[in-house]
Amino acid sequence: MTTMKAVRIHAYGGPELLHYETIPRPALNPDDLLIRVRAAAVNPVDWKIREGHLQGFLNHQLPLILGWDVSGEVVKMGPEATGFKIGDAVYARPDIERDGSYAEYIAVKASEAAHKPAKLDHDHAAAVPLAALTAWQALVDAAQLQVGQRVLIHAAAGGVGSFAVQLAKAKGAQVIATASAVNVGIVAELGVDQFVDYTRTRFEEIVKEVDVVFDTVGGDTQDRSWQVLKPGGILVSVINPPPEETAAKHGVRSAFVFVQPSGQQLTAIARLIDAGRMKPIIHTVLPLSDARQAQVISQGGHARGKIVLHVAD
Repeated sequence: MTTMKAVRIHAYGGPELLHYETIPRPALNPDDLLIRVRAAAVNPVDWKIREGHLQGFLNHQLPLILGWDVSGEVVKMGPEATGFKIGDAVYARPDIERDGSYAEYIAVKASEAAHKPAKLDHDHAAAVPLAALTAWQALVDAAQLQVGQRVLIHAAAGGVGSFAVQLAKAKGAQVIATASAVNVGIVAELGVDQFVDYTRTRFEEIVKEVDVVFDTVGGDTQDRSWQVLKPGGILVSVINPPPEETAAKHGVRSAFVFVQPSGQQLTAIARLIDAGRMKPIIHTVLPLSDARQAQVISQGGHARGKIVLHVAD
C-alpha cells in the first residue's frame, strides 16, 4: 500500500477545516525514519497553527498534517539514518515545519527520535515528547535549575506544567504550583511542596523569593510573576517573550523557549520515566478520526494533562 489515512488542513481557520482523508504516504529523506504511528498527541500549538497564528513564524505549505507528538514503530529507514533498526518502538517530537503525526505514517529525522520508554504503552508515550521537552528546555537548558532552588510553575496540571513539576522535583528543586482547586489532587500526586489555587488567591501575595518562574500562561500571570523572583532569578516563558527591559527593572533575567526536537533529550527523559521519576497525565484518548473534537477540547484550555489520538493497535 502506498496510501494512508491522515487529518489535514487545506486552509486556515476553525476546527471544521480538519479533514480526515486518504493521502499518499510520506517520502523519506536520507536521514529519516518512517514511523508507523500508533498514537499522536494534541497540543495547543496544533490549533494555533490551524488558525493561522504562526504563519509569519513557521514555513508551512498547505495542505498540512498537524500534530507533533508521536509514538510508533520504525518500518523503513533512509540510507543515512542511524541508531535504530526496523521494528524499534520509538517516540519523537518531529520538526514542526514538516507534516505532523495526525496520520498512520510519519517521516521523522532519526536525530529527532528516541527509543520509547519501556514502561509506557504507545498512547502514554505519545503524550510525552513535546510537553516534556518543553519543560526540559525551559528548566534545565534556559533556567539551569539547581538542587535546592525554588521554582514557581504556573498551570501545573496542564500537559507542560505537569512534566515541569516532575522534572523540577527530579532535579531536587522545591516546587510551588498554581492550578485550580479541582486539580489539587493531580498536583499533589506530582509531589509539589506548595499549592496555590489561583482562582482564590493571588499567587504574588503569598509566594516570594523564588529562583525560577516557569510561565505557561502569559498575559497578566506573566506580568504579576516578576515580583515573586529573588534578585538574579529568571522568568522563563513558553507563551511570549518576556520583555528584557522589565526583567532589568526587577534585577532578574528572562528567557523564551520554543521547543526544539531532540532525540538525545528524549533519551534522558525516557530514563527518568522508566526509573519512575516522571509519568504522563492523560486527559482523554480519542480515535484519529475525532481530531476535530480533540482540538476543541485543547482550545478550551482546561484539559488535565494531555489529549491523545489513538491511531492503531
